[in-house]
Amino acid sequence: MMDNKAQISAELLFLFGTLIIILMISVVFIYEEQELNMAMSAAKSGIIEGLATSSSAVYPIETYNEYSNSKRTLLYPYSVEIVNISYTELGYDSNYDKKRIQFKVYAKTSDRFDNDELTSIGDRINYNLRKSIALSFNTTQATNGLYNPTFSPHYVYTTANVKWV
Repeated sequence: MMDNKAQISAELLFLFGTLIIILMISVVFIYEEQELNMAMSAAKSGIIEGLATSSSAVYPIETYNEYSNSKRTLLYPYSVEIVNISYTELGYDSNYDKKRIQFKVYAKTSDRFDNDELTSIGDRINYNLRKSIALSFNTTQATNGLYNPTFSPHYVYTTANVKWV
C-alpha cells in the first residue's frame, strides 16, 4: 500500500514541474506580445496628438516659417481621418540586436492637398507616432531628434510613409 502513495507523489511532482516549465515559457511570449500592444497603443495616442496639433495648425516656429513660405494651405485648420494603423515585423536587425517593426498609417482627407503637402502631414503623423513610442518606453535618450528609429526592450520601430486613400 505504501508504494502506491509514493507513486502519486512522484506523478504530482512531475505534473507540477511540467506546468512550471510551460508557464515560464509562456511568460516570455506574453511579455513580447504585451510590448507590441503597448507600442500600438502609444502609436495610436501619438497619431491622435499629432493630428490634433497639425489639423489645428499649431506648429513649432521653424515649421511655421517653412509652411508660411511654401505650404500656406497647412497654416489653416484641416481634417484628416485615420483609416487604419498596422505594423509588420521585418525580421531581426543585427545593428540594434532587436526585432524590427514598421508601422504604417492609412489616412484620408477631404481637403485638396498636393503631394508635397500630404507628405508633410504624413511626416508630422509619423513623427508623433514615433515620439509617443519613445516616451512610452522611456527611450528618448537612445534615439535622434526625429525619434527615428525608436526602441523598446525587444524591438526597434520605424514608420513607412503614410498611405493616403
